[in-house]
Amino acid sequence: MPADRLLLPSAVRETLHERRAAGAPQEVCGVLLGDRATDSDDETTPDVGDPLADRVVEAVAVDNVAADPERFYELDPTETVAVVEDAETRGLAVVGFYHTHPRGPASPSSVDRDRATWVGYVYCIVAPDDVVAYRWTGEQFRSLRVETP
Repeated sequence: MPADRLLLPSAVRETLHERRAAGAPQEVCGVLLGDRATDSDDETTPDVGDPLADRVVEAVAVDNVAADPERFYELDPTETVAVVEDAETRGLAVVGFYHTHPRGPASPSSVDRDRATWVGYVYCIVAPDDVVAYRWTGEQFRSLRVETP
């Protein structure tokens, strides 16, 4: 079973809130990099490694290219590939993704569910008063505890 916790350092949390405030009223988004507690080569199979926690060390901003960025987010595909490739060269893993809900709520919308594609990865939502995290199972979001290491 995949980890049920996300370790999010206070500096990264602050960065996410700063990006949310600076980008409002549009949603901003990006990639979370660090160490995955569990890794599987088959993205359709739940991870079975160390169940301790996924750990974020960096949040990399990616342009939101959604047609209506005040209501939706879509990571720029070219930038996302570049971030993933850069992370790999630096020995970091993609932990997941983040986007903001500038006016709340701190929970996934139906659009967030419809657009989630990375099975087993973390999806963080940055709302005005909170940062929440979920793991996409392929069918639903499973809530994670967000902890500051």
